[in-house]
Amino acid sequence: MRKWIQVPRVEGRASRQAHADLPPGTFERELGKEGFFGPASHMYHAHPPTGWTDWEGPLRPRAFDLNRIEGAVDSPWDAPVFLRNQAVEMRFWRVPERMKDLARNADGDQLLFVHEGAGDLYCDYGHLAYRKGDYIVLPRSTMWRLEPSEPTVGLLIEATGSSYQLPDKGLVGPHAIFDPAMLDTPAIDEAFKAQQGAGTWKVRVKRLGAISTVTYPFNPLDAVGWKGDLAPVRINVADFRPLMSHRYHLPPSAHTTFVAGRFVVCTFCPRPFEEDEGALKVPFFHNNDDYDEVLFYHAGDFFSRDHIEAGMVTFHPCGFTHGPHPKALGAAFKPRKKATDEYAVMIDARDPLEVGDLAEGVEWTGYVDSWRSPAKPEAAE
Repeated sequence: MRKWIQVPRVEGRASRQAHADLPPGTFERELGKEGFFGPASHMYHAHPPTGWTDWEGPLRPRAFDLNRIEGAVDSPWDAPVFLRNQAVEMRFWRVPERMKDLARNADGDQLLFVHEGAGDLYCDYGHLAYRKGDYIVLPRSTMWRLEPSEPTVGLLIEATGSSYQLPDKGLVGPHAIFDPAMLDTPAIDEAFKAQQGAGTWKVRVKRLGAISTVTYPFNPLDAVGWKGDLAPVRINVADFRPLMSHRYHLPPSAHTTFVAGRFVVCTFCPRPFEEDEGALKVPFFHNNDDYDEVLFYHAGDFFSRDHIEAGMVTFHPCGFTHGPHPKALGAAFKPRKKATDEYAVMIDARDPLEVGDLAEGVEWTGYVDSWRSPAKPEAAE
């Protein structure tokens, strides 16, 4: 059995409790293995770890304004890919008034996060209404289509070659964050039955990135019933009850929503700030030592970021330190309000991500410079 090389000790001035009671005038940085699950050490610096004045080379923090991606496309397979690797593929999709064809993903489970809009989803299993803030998990090879009642914009996250599962919630038990009983499944209701019948229907199937089209002389969503424990599920972020501690800033892993092969999906929801005077109130500086981190900003005031709005994405590849933006450091121990009001979706990928071909103007090229910290911001006082 493998065993980590662990040498727990304290050198120089350091806090005994991570993320709390920092030595005066210091900035904490966490170096860890396996995201936030492996052994870790905490450095205490005299200057902010993001206090760079210049940055050269391809490795850098990046940001994308997906709002600048224009044009609705009928098929999710025509939506632009903004990040991908061999285990995950992320697309940003503006849905037309009604999908003319059915979609089917033979490459992996599909996760749809509804950023804007409302409407109805029809699939093999029946009918499911959707609204802003919904997660919908579609098992691999499920046939489906959307009929928006309001203009719909979605984030598509494919678990390439794997499946979505719920995380092990450990000591807090399986009902923490959300009870699995909160997961809704499609129904074979009157709306589902009404859309059945004759007529030509096409199914666009994606396999190994290529699209095949299957044509039927009837609507193949013609099920009269089903049974089993595999089905699409839906849950809204407004129904989440996030873990929190009044004395300790929890790591992002505490907010894990779904796990798949080689990546996880986490959700940040409104919560009270930590109350303990010595506890950090903003994300701590940390190294991306084993994961590429992606954050999609859905709604609210993103307290740890400046100049970031809903519909934007930040991408922090493995290999450098990041944490709160310089403006947020001023509220590291004295928050400006009692609670957060942000909703955001985070994807932590175990393998390097590649940026897709995006239209000019989608990337905020100056994002790396937005991290430049003053020598002694308020948080150090």
